[in-house]
Amino acid sequence: MQTIELEPMVKKSIKTVFTCQTCGYRAPKWMGKCSECGEWDTLVEETIQTPTKGRSLVIPGEGAARPVAIDSVETTGEERLLTGISEFDRVLGGGVVMGSMVLIGGDPGIGKSTLMLQVLSGLARKKHTVLYVSGEESVRQLSIRSRRLGTDCSHLMVVSEIDLESIMSMVADYKPSVLVVDSIQTMFNSDLTSAPGSVSQVREATLRLMLMAKKTGLPVFIVGHVTKEGAIAGPRLLEHMVDTVLYFEGDRNYIYRVLRAVKNRFGSTNEIGVFEMTATGLDEIVNPSAVFLTERANNTVGSIVTCAMEGTRPILVEMQALTSSTSFGTPRRTILGLDRNRVALLTAVMEKKLGMHLIGHDIFMNVAGGVKVDEPAADLGIVAAVASSFLDRPVHADTVILGEVGLTGEIRGVSQIDTRMAESKKMGFTRCILPQSSLEQSRAETPITLLGVSTVEEAVEMMF
Repeated sequence: MQTIELEPMVKKSIKTVFTCQTCGYRAPKWMGKCSECGEWDTLVEETIQTPTKGRSLVIPGEGAARPVAIDSVETTGEERLLTGISEFDRVLGGGVVMGSMVLIGGDPGIGKSTLMLQVLSGLARKKHTVLYVSGEESVRQLSIRSRRLGTDCSHLMVVSEIDLESIMSMVADYKPSVLVVDSIQTMFNSDLTSAPGSVSQVREATLRLMLMAKKTGLPVFIVGHVTKEGAIAGPRLLEHMVDTVLYFEGDRNYIYRVLRAVKNRFGSTNEIGVFEMTATGLDEIVNPSAVFLTERANNTVGSIVTCAMEGTRPILVEMQALTSSTSFGTPRRTILGLDRNRVALLTAVMEKKLGMHLIGHDIFMNVAGGVKVDEPAADLGIVAAVASSFLDRPVHADTVILGEVGLTGEIRGVSQIDTRMAESKKMGFTRCILPQSSLEQSRAETPITLLGVSTVEEAVEMMF
């Protein structure tokens, strides 16, 4: 009897999938529309390797992690690295945490690379060896820009490289105190066949850098591009993997830039840093209120000043409103720097409680200086600005208005009223219209005249 020998089955190690470049969803075949995020024409063919054995992601020189009792971990005496840029340190929560991973996003040309060079320069001048890895610029280009910004220093190391393995080797050789990767979309891992910037490459590069940061205690900053919608390009997993996500915002028509934290495991997400873009780089704005109110005219119709809290910092901003009779069936609502839905809600309250026929008027609103205000304490200021333009009567220039407005027309209290009043006093304001409940809770003695109101009817009568 003849024996037939069967060849052992070999498990395939390479397969082709189609990956969505927006959300990271994988499909076995091409589809015009991603079934996960709903975007069209975002699936790209990629070849992935499936090893027969699990691949180890342990950093060389480090053993496998072992669980320990949480109360046995020593954390006392651990200090943060101060960059010398107080606005940047404020947003991070008091400085750079060792072993943290920070993602910085923003529009092209907003100043992300400039900010990173200045941050590394501040650390390098304190004798910390720092490494700046650029996948978009050559070493010569980095040197030219660094000299223009005045950030050149012997402890600031720069390299133009996109290969992830080479970067990991550099970190092991030079042992920098801080690493910056600009940008994460240019990094390339030879183990993957997809092109740099694809979802697989971005995800793999972020994962490798994150594991290195946690194992070695090296702070890592990665710069990410943003999409046309304003979100960081790549899968949302990127934001979940890092410790801190910072957005560098600002209108390119203005010289002011705002650094805002949308995720921070080591500090508040309400803090912001304000910078001014100059020919020699980014300068800190210590007193943003003075900057945003510099060009405000006195006794102008439709102009109101309110005090917004950004974390622990109070900022006085000017809100402007313009109402005009509409010539169309549907009135226009153009809102800049404020929540469009919030303004629509407040105009409905004004029509119901104040009897103002705003449905037949176009309403345009803007926050001067390109600032964005999103806290409820600005509600009464929005009502005051729209009412001032509708009635064509100005509110006194020395008045600050703040308070949350409910659907029934009541004025609700706001937090940190004493801090807001201290900032208003410093900027020269002598009068404040605020909720009655906040007036009763205020304990600080201030020379500012405080006028408490309980309804929008009382507030409008007191303003005009």
